[in-house]
Amino acid sequence: MLGEEGLPSVMTVRGQKVHDVRYGENPHQAGAFYRIAGTTPYGLGAAEVLQGKELSFNNYLDLETVLAGVREFTAPTAYIVKHTSPCGVASHAVLAQAYSDALECDPLSAFGGIVGFNREVDSDTAQALLDGMDKYGFLECVLAPSFSTEAREKLAVKKNLRLVAVSDLCALDTYDYKRVTGGFIAQQLDLLTDPEELTVVTKAQPTPHQLEELKFAWRVCKTTKSNAIVYAKGTMTVGIGGGLYSRVDANMIAARKAGDRAQGAVLASDAFFPQPDNIDVAHAAGVVAVIQPGGSIKDQEVIEKCDALGIAMVVTGVRHFKH
Repeated sequence: MLGEEGLPSVMTVRGQKVHDVRYGENPHQAGAFYRIAGTTPYGLGAAEVLQGKELSFNNYLDLETVLAGVREFTAPTAYIVKHTSPCGVASHAVLAQAYSDALECDPLSAFGGIVGFNREVDSDTAQALLDGMDKYGFLECVLAPSFSTEAREKLAVKKNLRLVAVSDLCALDTYDYKRVTGGFIAQQLDLLTDPEELTVVTKAQPTPHQLEELKFAWRVCKTTKSNAIVYAKGTMTVGIGGGLYSRVDANMIAARKAGDRAQGAVLASDAFFPQPDNIDVAHAAGVVAVIQPGGSIKDQEVIEKCDALGIAMVVTGVRHFKH
């Protein structure tokens, strides 16, 4: 029976304990992993740990972000996560190159992170992972639908590195749940990826290549903690600012992370710009095109600022907050 808002009037979620984790979010907290009872295991409930230490509470949180991220892309993609937000994402026909490109975005933040792939990890990709760890430090986990025999043999030298195989990356829950004291809140899944229609609102028109870059940045922005700003060039991120209190702060961090790579980059914002100051920051960094939902009472001021600075902007009409 559906309630007035389209969700069931009664929800029952039962868990079957799979195993204890080393500890919870912090060492003084106990924790355990439960899969949804009464169903065929799916998602992380069907994950197979092929190597490494047991998964921790925080590993599961980051792995869920990785899983949500890699399923957004059809091209071979590498997705690096730290504290449930991406710090580097790239797509490339060669998976090893996708990882190298993703790592280049923010190698400092990738230290101790979790990497996800939407293709089997092959020998070359395993070598790229080893090279990255030798240069920038350890990783906690690598998630992929599968690992080749050669890849597993190479990665075996990192005995504590967890290799996690999830054969079906696209298996989804029915609803998204979050606990609150005394209950939980539930919502439909955010399944909108590419907007059905992009509206160009500026005098400058994005080129076909820029439109593809904007769509790539938009997919990454969807799975980045709000407030989120993503800078991208081609099919790789060059700067990500996520989980910030103000949008302009997220923008400034993304610009700082990108540095000179922001020249000619595109920008994605998960929600509208409350002020035109974000366009000033983007222009100073070198951004040439922007994608955002629109809907601010100051939309016209933002558009006029883009026109004055020669920046192309498209609006999606869809917001992607993530908490």
